[in-house]
Amino acid sequence: MALTAKKRLFADAVLAGKANKDAAIAAGYSAATASAAGSRLVKDKDVSLYLAAQRIQSEARPAPVEKSGSAARKPVDLDIGAMTSFTDPKAFLIAAMNDGRTEPKLRVDAAKALMPFVHAKVGETGKKDAKGAAAEKAANKFASLATPKLVVNNRK
Repeated sequence: MALTAKKRLFADAVLAGKANKDAAIAAGYSAATASAAGSRLVKDKDVSLYLAAQRIQSEARPAPVEKSGSAARKPVDLDIGAMTSFTDPKAFLIAAMNDGRTEPKLRVDAAKALMPFVHAKVGETGKKDAKGAAAEKAANKFASLATPKLVVNNRK
């Protein structure tokens, strides 16, 4: 299975330092079953891969540099203002599909929605176009025959 939004919320809470039970509650799981859910989710293949990847990325990032008189730099995150500024739905879908931080299922859905813009369906022609194409195909199938010679018999 893929990493769902709930699993991602759980993993992000674990990365923030919460215990498995508290992370499960923060992700939206029931408080009564949060302990079992947290234990199960930590062992989940997708969650463990996500956790490992995030930990590797955080180790690879350089420490934030403090400039004099300013706060520490934060890593760039998704800019909601930029996402809402799209006027062309096709451009928005392309941006969502190519954004690596977007959930994989949403990226696939964006790609599916873009398909009609990029690739036309095979049968998207009208009846007249289909008839014309069939007639042209049939006409090209047979070579044109030479007109027969007209012979006049003048026998009496």
